[in-house]
Amino acid sequence: MKNQNTRDISIVNAALLPEMNRRDLLKGAGLTLAVLGGGSLLTACAGSGDAKGGTLAATQYLRIGSDGTVTVVSPQTELGQGAYTGLATMVAEELDADWSKVALEAAPADVKLFGNPAFGGALQGTGGSSTIPAFWEPMRKAGATARAMLVAAAAAEWSVPAGEITVKNGVVSHAGKNKSAGFGDLAGAASKQSAPNQVKLKDPKDFTLIGQPAKRIDARAKSSGTAVFTQDIKLPDMLVTMVTYPPRFGGKVKSFDATAAKAMPGVVDVVQFKTPLREGVAVLAKDTWSAKKARDAVKVEWDESSAFTKSSSEIMAEYKALAQKPGMLANKPQGDAAKALAGAARRIEAEYEFPFLAHAAMEPMNCVVQLKDGGCEIWNGEQMHTPDQGTIGKFLNLKPEQIKINMLYAGGSFGRRGNSFADYLLDTVAIAQAGAKGKPVKLVWMREDDMRAGFYRPVYLHSLKAAVDKSGKITGWQQRIVGQSILAGSPLDNGAPVDFTSVEGAANLPYAIPNLAVELHTTKLGVPIQWWRSVGSTHTAYAIESFLDEIARATKQDPVELRRTLLADKPRHLAVLNAVAEKSGWGKPLPAGTARGVAIHESFNTVVAEVVEVTKHDKGFKVDKVYCAVDCGIAVNPNIVEMQMESAILYGLAAIATGAITLKEGRVEQSNFHDYTVLRMNQVPKIEVYILPSTNNPTGVGEPGTPPIGPAVANALAVLTGKTYRQLPLSGAGVAIV
Repeated sequence: MKNQNTRDISIVNAALLPEMNRRDLLKGAGLTLAVLGGGSLLTACAGSGDAKGGTLAATQYLRIGSDGTVTVVSPQTELGQGAYTGLATMVAEELDADWSKVALEAAPADVKLFGNPAFGGALQGTGGSSTIPAFWEPMRKAGATARAMLVAAAAAEWSVPAGEITVKNGVVSHAGKNKSAGFGDLAGAASKQSAPNQVKLKDPKDFTLIGQPAKRIDARAKSSGTAVFTQDIKLPDMLVTMVTYPPRFGGKVKSFDATAAKAMPGVVDVVQFKTPLREGVAVLAKDTWSAKKARDAVKVEWDESSAFTKSSSEIMAEYKALAQKPGMLANKPQGDAAKALAGAARRIEAEYEFPFLAHAAMEPMNCVVQLKDGGCEIWNGEQMHTPDQGTIGKFLNLKPEQIKINMLYAGGSFGRRGNSFADYLLDTVAIAQAGAKGKPVKLVWMREDDMRAGFYRPVYLHSLKAAVDKSGKITGWQQRIVGQSILAGSPLDNGAPVDFTSVEGAANLPYAIPNLAVELHTTKLGVPIQWWRSVGSTHTAYAIESFLDEIARATKQDPVELRRTLLADKPRHLAVLNAVAEKSGWGKPLPAGTARGVAIHESFNTVVAEVVEVTKHDKGFKVDKVYCAVDCGIAVNPNIVEMQMESAILYGLAAIATGAITLKEGRVEQSNFHDYTVLRMNQVPKIEVYILPSTNNPTGVGEPGTPPIGPAVANALAVLTGKTYRQLPLSGAGVAIV
């Protein structure tokens, strides 16, 4: 593969595509590929390669070809978060590669080779802001291993000690003998070398690529239109399917009339399907438009005898009643919160309400499936690689290795594609099984399908009480959280009585409060739920940071100073808070009608603090500027860290401004971006991101920027209006973000 400084990458291995379509797909997509003879990627291991062909497959994570191209094999999915660039950077750093000759290829689903260390290697999947932290050592060791083998090959060929050889920018050299060779020249000989058992990794002070703001490796493909997403896949004889799902969760097909639909041009069949999760009626057609018109013509009678029929208001009323009762203790015993509250000089109380939230990724869920004798092949922007293999294999009575998954780009996810039930993939498999007769099937969801087919951030209620002494010191804190468990009943359910995703950010509260009780009521609703960007911290941070400001106002304390006092024994948090306070000019006068708000939160081992400036206008409030300080350990690529903070801030701002999925008698009321609105360009604030220098290992960056933005805005609004904002979204309280 010749990179030619284009930054084009391969995320579809030609060897994995059906033979008949391989050439057409590659020609149409304009991909640049790095292929190592027919699927050898699946068995790549240290020291393997073809000396004659000049290929070095040092580890499962990279190959070096005779042309000097370094192909990094990514075990993680590119969801827009910059995973490919980060992983390639870590390999290239230790390899001392020429960045212009680094390419990337998506790995197949193979837990033995590509299991995520963040999940104990038990599954291959992308999530939990784990890509860079989890593969910090494996990818660097892969680069260092290949480097050592190249050096050993050069030492043998030149008859010099390996210690006298240097490597820089893809060139191996020996100054004394005036010898030099590119990686490609040495790849064949290096493949004969034994991989070292141990390699020495660079000291951070010696990094040349890590820490530098390199351009994203996928930028050109995405900006030129050559990047391949699921909707770009076109296979011979492929059918398109669109589905009618039950209007209420838990509904079942009673009967359907497809007479009109089957008579339409391009329609192949109309079938009923069922999975362990749900059932529906699917149209199979030769193209998307025919499938849509036919889907709309199918008349379905639903059996809703066991369907979920409650409205959002009923759910919240039940939650409020539960919050009056003690729940299960979620934190380590810490003093006696009840006693502190009973004897407090002053008690401050508040309840915070959070709605269901859709993920609203720009690319709706979709995939391509082909059932074959003895196997199943899938094309998908995959997030839970091997769990989905297992789930689909169980459904089809196949072994996981009989489920081949071809990795594609994904147009966002925010947790939605990381579905532990493989919901939309399983739908497609069931539809293919019901009526495709061996032909490939592409599932196409419109925005309305994506919005109403379930799996949301759960509804939550937080009830908080604080005990405050005469000096304004917080002496006790009781927090009761009510909501569904994301893990319960899923393949990831470990049976723990407390789902940590419901209480993260609260059960591990960083503030020094002597008497602390965090309690949980886990509810069961017939509404499918899923992790959402930053998971539990989406609601715990808002409740905690808003409540803390309420205490500050009630006790006439500066919000930053109050936090500084409570974080005195948390140097990392304190450093981030101080940085954002300094950069934002906290405490300095602002124009009339403008106020600041602050919030700080740790999630995925990363600490983020944000200060916002909000101005009151005639038609609402404008978030003018956001200052963001982040400690994420070593920033592998500062550009991507900054991008992710910006993305997370805007995502969170949209959610607290207008985000809400509401139910009316069990039916989802929202359908598209006209009634589930996201930020428009005119609503986007200026954002300044400050990355604190660190020599610690990297921590997550994809999600931690989201939790602080909501409470920071709410706290600024409280200063401007004198009101508290305890119910989200803000639009429900008449607050418009303009």
